[in-house]
Amino acid sequence: MISPREQQRHCVEQAVVSTFEAFKRAVASRRVEPGLLLHSDRGVQYRSGEYQYLLSRSGVKPSMSRKGNCWNNAAMESFFARLKVESIYTEDLKDKKTAYSCVFDYIEMFYNTIRRHSANNYQSPNDVERQYYDKYA
Repeated sequence: MISPREQQRHCVEQAVVSTFEAFKRAVASRRVEPGLLLHSDRGVQYRSGEYQYLLSRSGVKPSMSRKGNCWNNAAMESFFARLKVESIYTEDLKDKKTAYSCVFDYIEMFYNTIRRHSANNYQSPNDVERQYYDKYA
């Protein structure tokens, strides 16, 4: 019989691996400047020693919200709310592959390329990123 503690440890390990794999995919598709700051909430996967080690090995500086202060992470909370309302809740996600495709398409084909954001002066994230590199490259 697997103990609840062992099961929890296994779930955290899986979360760390999948979170870091997503991070590696993001880094592979973008230019990463030295000293990249990666902000997250205080989720157990982000606080784990393994994840912190992987970030430091990659030259990334972690940043976390203060405990009990959701305002530090408002942009990400807003993103996930939009993802759910504009994509996930409108689809029949019958399996993991369909869910992955739904999220990928939303982020890469709509959110980053088409969706305008008031915080970005009503420009898409890709437009803002392009302007940044045009100015500082």
